[in-house]
Amino acid sequence: MRDGSDGAAHVTEALAAAGPRALFLAFLAITLSGFGGVLAFARRALVERRGWLTPDDFNETLSLCQSLPGPNIVNLSIVVGARACGWRGAAAAVAGLVCAPAVIVTVLGLTWSRFGAAPGIAPAIAGVAAAAAGLMLATAARMAEPLLRRRALIAAPFAVVAFIAVGLFHWPLPYVMAATAPVSIAVAWRRRA
Repeated sequence: MRDGSDGAAHVTEALAAAGPRALFLAFLAITLSGFGGVLAFARRALVERRGWLTPDDFNETLSLCQSLPGPNIVNLSIVVGARACGWRGAAAAVAGLVCAPAVIVTVLGLTWSRFGAAPGIAPAIAGVAAAAAGLMLATAARMAEPLLRRRALIAAPFAVVAFIAVGLFHWPLPYVMAATAPVSIAVAWRRRA
């Protein structure tokens, strides 16, 4: 396993052993597990079940993926697949992630156009939305736990400031990040020195 001490990403033995077929099936299972967001399922599959990423590496990789254009989970599949076996792994992971949803969304769109006004559909959709929100909160808490456990005095104030600015004051996330990121990086560098 590379430990990342040379600046390289962690590649666990389990991830190094994964081939394109395993990546395709893993990301297919991830995408079929969720509706409206699969980040919680991705973390569970990649960190807890398969051991392809450590909790810290998942957080760091997701942070990288959030800074790139495009859907975070697609970016995550590309990075994980490429780490495992280059472009073939990236292609297999993305294919596993997007093929089934493309078919499902097409079928659901056709079904919605035919039956969307039927009684009981709107409450069912509201229930699914509430479940998705709960999954996102649970995933955020699980992702924050290792960071806060090791660096609570440094990380917690930035998390609180970002939550207040975006969640309560509804300030645009790019502006909040532009203000807090340089300060948090400076604090982390100073602490390492």
